[in-house]
Amino acid sequence: MDDWKMQQGNLGPEPDDAYDADMAMLDEARQPLSRKVPIASSKINPYRMVIVARLVILAFFLRYRILNPVHDAIGLWLTSVICEIWFAFSWILDQFPKWFPIDRETYLDRLSLRYEREGEPNMLASVDIFVSTVDPLKEPPLVTANTVLSILAMDYPVDKISCYISDDGSSMLTFESLSQTAEFARKWVPFCKKFAIEPRAPEMYFTLKVDYLKDKVQPTFVKERRAMKREYEEFKVRINALVAKAQKVPPEGWIMQDGTPWPGNNTKDHPGMIQVFLGQSGGHDTEGNELPRLVYVSREKRPGFLHHKKAGAMNALVRVSGVLTNAPFMLNLDCDHYLNNSKAVREAMCFLMDPQIGRKVCYVQFPQRFDGIDRHDRYANRNTVFFDINMKGLDGIQGPVYVGTGCVFRRQALYGYEPPKGPKRPKMVTCGCCPCFGRRRKDKKHSKDGGNANGLSLEGCYQWHYISYIVYSLPLTSKSF
Repeated sequence: MDDWKMQQGNLGPEPDDAYDADMAMLDEARQPLSRKVPIASSKINPYRMVIVARLVILAFFLRYRILNPVHDAIGLWLTSVICEIWFAFSWILDQFPKWFPIDRETYLDRLSLRYEREGEPNMLASVDIFVSTVDPLKEPPLVTANTVLSILAMDYPVDKISCYISDDGSSMLTFESLSQTAEFARKWVPFCKKFAIEPRAPEMYFTLKVDYLKDKVQPTFVKERRAMKREYEEFKVRINALVAKAQKVPPEGWIMQDGTPWPGNNTKDHPGMIQVFLGQSGGHDTEGNELPRLVYVSREKRPGFLHHKKAGAMNALVRVSGVLTNAPFMLNLDCDHYLNNSKAVREAMCFLMDPQIGRKVCYVQFPQRFDGIDRHDRYANRNTVFFDINMKGLDGIQGPVYVGTGCVFRRQALYGYEPPKGPKRPKMVTCGCCPCFGRRRKDKKHSKDGGNANGLSLEGCYQWHYISYIVYSLPLTSKSF
């Protein structure tokens, strides 16, 4: 029996080097942080067959139209044929991205093993998060506050998060509501992290019609949740009071608490304004833990310049953040979006910080999910075809488009640095009489292994790639109004 067990490998002497858990963890950390998941053939092949059938029918139809002109109305016939050819061409271009869709899967545990080792400094990259708003009367301050709170409470090292609010309307209402939001964040952030709350926008969390006691084991949760809900209701009352006050603008303009006029009374002519609400000094929650940075920015505006667009506001935030924090990655959001998953930024880092493909990735585009829509979505407000079909298809052939929000950028790519160039090929030295033959001239600048004179190896040229990360458990969600 023992000999049989030895042959089966179930019994034998202990090896000299026993199984080392640390070595297994290191091997796991060396694995890729993400992978492509192709769509099952049983799902995509029928659609491909339909595309081919439509192409054949379309070819026969166009052949018939061209070979059978209408001589009595040749102008009208020619116009209709040109339009049909153009629509057919547009349809073909629309079908190509859907031919090879892919999904992507990330490994958050490998990301932690690689960059968050116990006993060592946290090596995750810093992220600057941009939130843009213009008119607080059209974009309610309470919605913007929920977006900011979901950012401040995300599952990421607090010293590596910086939230910048772009107020392109230079509104004192936005400024004061952010001050109230910063104070409420001192209570909301520790509550979310203590009980692993999802989602971390309070308005969405308290209105969810689900069992909020699911997977909760701490007996104090019910008591603290009830107290936090009461705190949030009081916070809403304070925000609503600010909104009611802002309905009537004083004739002399708004006055700050120190008696000086508000610099943004003239929305088209005012200096730049920057206010740090939460920072390294003084930015602590009720439990004494540090909070992420929260910065208010209103860019300078002068008459005679066209500077009322979102792109200009984003450029201003890029410059301001480059001076204050200069994080290598940036996430931009609209004021009516919130992080539906607290690990969203970690998911993006699985692509951007991957040792194999990370340096070639320019941005990671997240999908959008919408609240307040009927279950059957009869008016297609969820944009399911665009986010779950077209974007996946574009990811499979070249890369998705940037949809204007919910995107993590690499700062270096936006700044326009040229990609590194490889060493030039040594020229051929010939006698001049026959250009087809010769010997390679030795170049002192290049070593034998392709490095330069200083022994530094140069990488080859590469292009920026774009990744559309479509995962149903990880959307950036916006509330519809």
